[in-house]
Amino acid sequence: MEFWRYFCFFSFALFSVLVFDVKACEDHVSAVGDPGMKRDGLRVAIEAWNQCNEVGEEAMNMGSPRMADCFNIDNSTSPAKLNHLADEKDNRLGILNGSYGGIKSYSVDKYAAKKELYLGKKCLVKDNPRPWNFWMIMLKSGNTDTYASRCPSNGHKVGPFPPESRFPCFGDGCMNMPLMYHDYTGLHGENRDILKGSFYGTWDLDTNVTEGVVPENGTSYFRVIWKKKVGKGSWVFHHLLKTSKKYPWLMLYLRSDATYGFSGGYHYQTRGMMKIIPTSPNFKVRFTLDIKQGGGPKSQFYLMDIGSCWKNNGKPCDGDVTTDVTRYSEMIINPDAESWCNPGNLRLCPPYHTFPNGTRVHRNDTESFPYDAYHVYCSPGNADYLEEPFNHCDEYSNPQPQEILQILPHPVWGEYGYPTKKGEGWVGDPRTWELDVGRLSQSLYFYQDPCSKPVQRHWTSIDLGTEVYVSENQVAEWTVSDFDVIVPKEYH
Repeated sequence: MEFWRYFCFFSFALFSVLVFDVKACEDHVSAVGDPGMKRDGLRVAIEAWNQCNEVGEEAMNMGSPRMADCFNIDNSTSPAKLNHLADEKDNRLGILNGSYGGIKSYSVDKYAAKKELYLGKKCLVKDNPRPWNFWMIMLKSGNTDTYASRCPSNGHKVGPFPPESRFPCFGDGCMNMPLMYHDYTGLHGENRDILKGSFYGTWDLDTNVTEGVVPENGTSYFRVIWKKKVGKGSWVFHHLLKTSKKYPWLMLYLRSDATYGFSGGYHYQTRGMMKIIPTSPNFKVRFTLDIKQGGGPKSQFYLMDIGSCWKNNGKPCDGDVTTDVTRYSEMIINPDAESWCNPGNLRLCPPYHTFPNGTRVHRNDTESFPYDAYHVYCSPGNADYLEEPFNHCDEYSNPQPQEILQILPHPVWGEYGYPTKKGEGWVGDPRTWELDVGRLSQSLYFYQDPCSKPVQRHWTSIDLGTEVYVSENQVAEWTVSDFDVIVPKEYH
């Protein structure tokens, strides 16, 4: 009799859990066009930026630095056939090589933005509630030629100024776009059932990396290989980034951007993967991450990086780079990253911290404020009512002012599914994460003018990857798979 009592109890409990899980699935939908990266017909693109998220100049024979690998699979033949939607002619369109392709612009910056829209149309997938385009691989170099006046200061055009130690540059031409190469996705393996393709290249314009082999020290390099078995599992994106003496500050991310509007850090119309723009506090992000090489002590590896844009008065961004403000929140999981926020340097801390239960503590409260949970906070350069002491964000590394809040593994983030101590999810500890990014992002401090209506936080870019800051000959390597953004069904 006792056995059956326990059997019935555990059966009921299991049934309740299963019913709850099914209901939870029914109440939520994916915000991305390719939920969990499981669609055989891949849509992926790549973009390259200079320090202030522009192009500046095209690399010789490369075209504008936007490329796409998009295809449909024809299963009527054996083996299956891939029908690519963007070919080499499309991918090499640019101003310098005179190809243009019907894209009307004589500005290399605006041309690149329009080329992204052009490729987005080529790769478009009709869906509900709106069509979508591609995953985006993002490259960026932090080199800054202060004499060239390429980058505005908080959105305002400025003239030349003397070099600064925070901005690496080997001389004229240091802000060049990389050489970008493309192995179009094809069918591989004995049974021709393995899909595989890649983008790769270097910022060193006098180097040949077309053999696809990681170069020796002294040469910068990037490579992203995607691979999947037909009809099974997730795409696996294998990233590699290498810095050099000439290019010591490099970034490589895999992004899920909005399919319309301004994505994080970008003041042009963009195209992306998210057919629904997630809104705080109601979304989660799932993915599997395996970090194989960390990129050295200055590698700011972002477990999660979210980007948005709103003005200091709470109004949405409209393309005015003097009043729009890019907002970022990033968790750095490199265990070498230290907390710069501390009681002796309050200007590097947000004014307050909000715990999951809603309790708010000011940074002056040395007994309760979790200083070790924050790497650094910096405020927008155009904010008029900042609480002293404050620290302005770098005024040159975005086309407009920016606000950045970088957090570190700490127990205060555990309730949201984030790592609670250093080393979790780092090299040798691959994990599948489910992060309550929506609820966490709602609790974080972001500046707004006094008496302005609190902004509804829409996140138009969600990404992960690394920013290796001013370090020579460092290598970062990692894989990402199963990526998804989950939102309540009511937003569908």
